[in-house]
Amino acid sequence: SLITTAPSVVYRVLLRDGTVEDISNPAKLPDASRIEEIREPMIAATIFLPQEYVGPVITLCTQKRGTQTNLHYSARHVVLSYDLPLSEVVLDFFDRLKSLTRGYGSLDYEFKQYRAADMVRLDVLVNGEKVDALSSMVHRSSAQFRGRELVARLRGLIPRQMFDVAIQAAIGSRVIARETVKALRK
Repeated sequence: SLITTAPSVVYRVLLRDGTVEDISNPAKLPDASRIEEIREPMIAATIFLPQEYVGPVITLCTQKRGTQTNLHYSARHVVLSYDLPLSEVVLDFFDRLKSLTRGYGSLDYEFKQYRAADMVRLDVLVNGEKVDALSSMVHRSSAQFRGRELVARLRGLIPRQMFDVAIQAAIGSRVIARETVKALRK
């Protein structure tokens, strides 16, 4: 069977003993007691768009935890500059930017730096067993929403069995979202 996963980025993990590890797979994240801080890659994004789409694009960038660095009006276009987390951009940013601007928006970005962030590992458990392929790194502020969204999608994808299938999203040992695929009846 084929498993598709969300795209991921490389995080820098500063451990309590002073060493730094680069983590690209959330399953390889060290124990939380050994972690001093997690640094996520930030990009400097430049967005070119027509003036009538400025409001929705600023709202999109704010939802993606971006900080505005510049706003410049040229002849017929607006140039927006934002510092955005790379993990938010690789997920669905470009598609949403294109749909908001009806194809007229353009995105250019370059790596800026690693910045400390409140990141957590969101684990997915199917019948109590952790599925490492579905684990992801998310910001703590959006973990609840992402967990609920993920288990709701999985509930629609997993076929019904002869028994109930519990799908849970958890941070550490704390379950933050749960859905159940009901059993088939005779």
